[in-house]
Amino acid sequence: MTAQQTTPRSLTSIAGALLLALGFVILFANLDAAAAQLANAAGASAEHSVEMLPALAMAALHGLQAYVFDHARFLAGLRQFLVSFWPLILILAGALLLGDAFRGRFPAYKAGSGASMGEGR
Repeated sequence: MTAQQTTPRSLTSIAGALLLALGFVILFANLDAAAAQLANAAGASAEHSVEMLPALAMAALHGLQAYVFDHARFLAGLRQFLVSFWPLILILAGALLLGDAFRGRFPAYKAGSGASMGEGR
């Protein structure tokens, strides 16, 4: 009976670790590309940065106009923005699976007990 209970827990922890690792790899790859673009833009001259301000202002006004007058288009853009963060869903799923897998293994660190509540002070 013990072997039947440890197998799902092991599979859960393996799946959680894989999802967590995959999410972090994809997230950091995306952040690396974003950091490279930001570094490229930061390396631009101040004159070029000042030229970008009107474009940024127009983009902000365009977003405000879509929010005020066309909620469907604004929500579609917001959804597209949030979909770009899908690796965070993998990270959260992996963390939840790992939390479920480790919940019963460390009885001293359950919620409301011992060292986690500051009794040693």
